[in-house]
Amino acid sequence: MRIAALARMVALMSLSVLAAITLCIASDQTASADEVIAFLDEAVAYVDNNGMENALQEFNDPTGSFVRGDLYIFAYDFNGTCLAHPINPELVGQTGLLDINDVDVVGREIALAKRGGGTMYIVFSNPSHEGKEELKQIHLENVNDSMYLGSGRYLSDIRASFDQGERDELVAFVNEALKYAQENGKEKALQAFNDPEGNFNRDGLYIFAYDYGGRNLALSHQPELVGTNRIDAQDPNGVYFIQQIIDVAKNGDGFTYYVYPDPSNNMTPELKLSYVMDVDGTWFLGSGIYSSD
Repeated sequence: MRIAALARMVALMSLSVLAAITLCIASDQTASADEVIAFLDEAVAYVDNNGMENALQEFNDPTGSFVRGDLYIFAYDFNGTCLAHPINPELVGQTGLLDINDVDVVGREIALAKRGGGTMYIVFSNPSHEGKEELKQIHLENVNDSMYLGSGRYLSDIRASFDQGERDELVAFVNEALKYAQENGKEKALQAFNDPEGNFNRDGLYIFAYDYGGRNLALSHQPELVGTNRIDAQDPNGVYFIQQIIDVAKNGDGFTYYVYPDPSNNMTPELKLSYVMDVDGTWFLGSGIYSSD
């Protein structure tokens, strides 16, 4: 009996630890991921049953059936033009969108929606917090290749704004690494990037590198992953982050978000803003800054 009671106690403690870790990554949300997905599925069914024109009219209605607290439906076509946004109607008809950290929000969404949909992070105004710019995990679905629908949950306790100076230093660091690779060749560059005591590991920054199939080429703080294929790697919230940084690199360069272990904080998973650049069409490199830094 004592052994059984002890086992139950250990199990409860394990669940408590797991819950605490989850809260660190996704705290203060008003809807679960499953609720967002169910809401989005409902919107897709509404399009199927009522047609695109009627559906967009309903999605754009701020008092309609698809606005529920901070949950709402937005829609874009694959040219990047906003078709529906009940909370920010001024976006309707506009093409493209950069967030406060210079992330190409619509570009990232289109790339994900073209694969059928999935989940990713953006920073966007929260109507429940007087329009404050906050981290948001969104889910997208492709609707008959004519448009995509999205909805999401806010992760309000996670710092979403990255200082302009930090971003400038990040871009400069990645450009320095790109120049080194171009001047010294791939083999020598990867050797330098994989050296945890080398010049490309400094002030909390390090260079990572991948080929376009998802095989890791450089990861100095996790050398056991070098040479492995990570195309299906997910972060704690189910974001396929390697696929998404590949999307960015294929466009030449850009920023994206995901949750990843921070080597300067005992490998604790933190929100990361990464900047990546293509090298020669066969591989790319990047680096990132963490929300806790």
